[in-house]
Amino acid sequence: MSPQEVKAALSEAAEIAFLDVREHGQYGEGHPFFVVNCPFSVLEAEAPRLVPNRAVRVVLLDNGDGVAERAAHELETLGYSSVFILRGGAPAWEAAGFGLFKGVNVPSKAYGEMVEHDMGTPSVSAEELDAMIGAGEDMVILDGRSPAEFAKMNIPTARSCPNAELGLRIGELVMKPQTRIVINCAGRTRSIIGAQTLRNLGFTNPIHALRNGSQGWQLAGLTLQYGSQPLPLPEPTDDTLADVAARRAAFVELNGLPLVSHDTLQAWLADDTRTTFLLDVRSAEEFANGTIAGAAHAPGGQLVQATDQWIGVRGARIVLADNRDIRAATTAFWLRRMGHDAVILDVDTREHAVPAPAERDWTAGLATISAGEAATALSEGAQLIDVSPGKAYREGHIEGAIWAIRPRLAALDLDPARPLILAGQEPTILCLAAGDLMDMGYADLRVLPGSPAQWREAGLAIEATPDVPADADMIDFLFFVHDRHDGSLEAARRYLAWETGLIDQMDAQEKGVFTRGPAPVVESGAAAIAPARTLQKAR
Repeated sequence: MSPQEVKAALSEAAEIAFLDVREHGQYGEGHPFFVVNCPFSVLEAEAPRLVPNRAVRVVLLDNGDGVAERAAHELETLGYSSVFILRGGAPAWEAAGFGLFKGVNVPSKAYGEMVEHDMGTPSVSAEELDAMIGAGEDMVILDGRSPAEFAKMNIPTARSCPNAELGLRIGELVMKPQTRIVINCAGRTRSIIGAQTLRNLGFTNPIHALRNGSQGWQLAGLTLQYGSQPLPLPEPTDDTLADVAARRAAFVELNGLPLVSHDTLQAWLADDTRTTFLLDVRSAEEFANGTIAGAAHAPGGQLVQATDQWIGVRGARIVLADNRDIRAATTAFWLRRMGHDAVILDVDTREHAVPAPAERDWTAGLATISAGEAATALSEGAQLIDVSPGKAYREGHIEGAIWAIRPRLAALDLDPARPLILAGQEPTILCLAAGDLMDMGYADLRVLPGSPAQWREAGLAIEATPDVPADADMIDFLFFVHDRHDGSLEAARRYLAWETGLIDQMDAQEKGVFTRGPAPVVESGAAAIAPARTLQKAR
């Protein structure tokens, strides 16, 4: 397909999966607005998750370097029956006059900028927030990112509460209706979406987003905390759950959010003419304790922030599951305004729960070798390749190992007559690279999974090479966003300038998928501002 044909297809009603099969670093340096990254290095693992219906039309984009042809072959082997290649790849897309966007999660981040503009989400600067903390203001700071991101770094005095959990947990986190609530993330999007979610739900507390998040905090010369472990999310009381139920009902009605039954879900999952994603938007702990059969875990706040990490098909149905509380409703609201066909599963997930699916063991069935055996084989002339991510290889690998990446394995100068050891820290990448090498005729191949610490403990020499692979070769790493979370103020400035400039890069088609303008707000009469128990406790 030509770039013009693909561009037109992205506006059609029919489902389409537009996949960028370049590595993450290449993708992040410039890609079409609606494309979803599915790197060739992990293609067979990621494609079935991103594109579960193998009859859907799939369009592959590369650098015009033949990787899309290889990816098409692998997808057809997996049973995908309608695979196309964008002729000329990303260079042809740009040459046709269509924009390439740097960064990741571009649609979600661009939409966050629109929300702030259209809904008038109030914000405070880092300097203002620091002054409030210093003055001992009645205030709660909630970090709307994932617990893992909070643990890496956080605003002093903040507490972790991922965005989708806000509507469910706020009754236990904020005791008084006059308490100021500030939502922060690392940059802008989740701060804006989290704060606006609470406003849309009718909470009348002073609610603000932290402008520019933790990066803005550092740019103001303020210090972050590192390594803080998030507290467990508080369990809602019966009073809080009653308030949540009232808000949910009002919110669903005000916004016309579709509810579907369990029977409807089963019919949709059996319908091979459409793609249906079933996503459990609850916490990781709840998902691990059991979920609806066929569901994938996609915490609601993360799903809104990074929709392209879960949804690879434009026009697909997205069914969101929770405990019939408010998390699926607020997530569906944002996804629908972003142009997705998202609906709420109107059942309590706990009543239909089955054990969460186990992760696949990608090294099962491969001929493996122990570290001790590898040392002997290397001393006898075996060749050693490491297919770990480039950044991980730089930080530590077995001495003498050659770094390689799956799309470029064929370019290696290897001797097919000598034994070959394939090491790697990522089982998925290791497995798929091993398959390619065996297809290339390397029959005497064994894999060595593990980490530098494990290899060192077994007696293998480990070395670090900060400049190998070279930046130009490390196509799996996105330098564009590198160091912004590690104290580099210049990286933070570049990132925030990129984020705030996204809307100006978009064309009419890209802007047209989003619902613009303000949203209705749950009125105080539709649901109590805070449970009676909370008000009494506050007094």
